[in-house]
Amino acid sequence: MIHKTAIVDPTARLGANVRIGPYSVIGADVQIGDNCVIESHVVIKGPTRIGEGNRFFQFCSIGEECQDKKYRGEPTELHIGDRNVFREGCTIHRGTIQDNGLTQIGSDNLFMAYVHVAHDCVLGNQNILANNATLAGHVHVGDYVILGGFTGVHQFCKIGSHAFAAVNSVVVQDIPPFVMAQGHNAVPRTINSEGLRRRGFTADEITNIKRAYKLLYRSGNTVAEAAAQIEALNEPKLADFVEFISQSERGIIRP
Repeated sequence: MIHKTAIVDPTARLGANVRIGPYSVIGADVQIGDNCVIESHVVIKGPTRIGEGNRFFQFCSIGEECQDKKYRGEPTELHIGDRNVFREGCTIHRGTIQDNGLTQIGSDNLFMAYVHVAHDCVLGNQNILANNATLAGHVHVGDYVILGGFTGVHQFCKIGSHAFAAVNSVVVQDIPPFVMAQGHNAVPRTINSEGLRRRGFTADEITNIKRAYKLLYRSGNTVAEAAAQIEALNEPKLADFVEFISQSERGIIRP
């Protein structure tokens, strides 16, 4: 299952049924779980831990040193969960000691061609990053987030679960859960109602999320005032929303 032209470091640990294509390079201190597929011309460097069932298309660069000028060769890490797909030319960098020393990616994510995930980013599960989407350092992304092609996210920004950023958006502040954002710089447009329906949210839950959006963005409230009024809706699905907007450090996107 390992092509004769591939180079695999003796310290690399490969699970069962791992396939490594022509001219790929697996470096030292790399662990790859069962049933992963590494196509041709892929480079994976360590320390990197990769779960099961992931697929890396050609020309991906995974676990490389970060581009932060403060980096001095410290043994920082990259952890990747299960069943992720990394299309052509994706670049995923390890962390820095200025943060937790770790870039972390969950499971069941799709990274389309030429996506970049910088040092110390943390991504959850079931996200889709379209072609050329770029995350700067220390960005946190929840679950079920969609970033349109050529979306750029500023360092230290957070994007809440079920959020959506349209193509070519420039994100310089936090996007709360459920919110659809668009623009340069990105501003809130509405809630991601179609995505919520597809994921099994009920009509009542979506209605309450719409109410929360209006309380935050269309009622002249401060964030603290909106958070208190949203809590009064007594909608369990909005607990993370309230926590997110209340604890935002960069500030949330505004119209």
